[in-house]
Amino acid sequence: QVQLVESGGGLVQAGWSLTLSCAASGSIFSINAMGWYRQAPGKQRELVARVTNGGSTYYAESVKGRFTISRDNAKNTVNLQMNGLKPEDTAVYYCSAGRLYGGSYYARYWGQGTQVTVSS
Repeated sequence: QVQLVESGGGLVQAGWSLTLSCAASGSIFSINAMGWYRQAPGKQRELVARVTNGGSTYYAESVKGRFTISRDNAKNTVNLQMNGLKPEDTAVYYCSAGRLYGGSYYARYWGQGTQVTVSS
């Protein structure tokens, strides 16, 4: 089992920045990638960004150039730096941990979620 504890989130104005952090503990050896998903009201959960143990990253088109995911393998943490936030970024953001197979990320463990609200 892997436990994920998130921090950050909150209410900001459009154009502002916010950083989400996630600390992993437990059976870290069982994962080789971590990522952030988000779910807006009435919408499906979507992958926002993910990073592998080796530092390979993926970003959803909607956040490319604005969000940066980073991972500290020594501390087992992953951060999501969000710049230029837009009202459409409003969602509950979930930290995840899992494995990358054939280029696809499969999340197995989830954090409790943290609300990000961007006002216009």
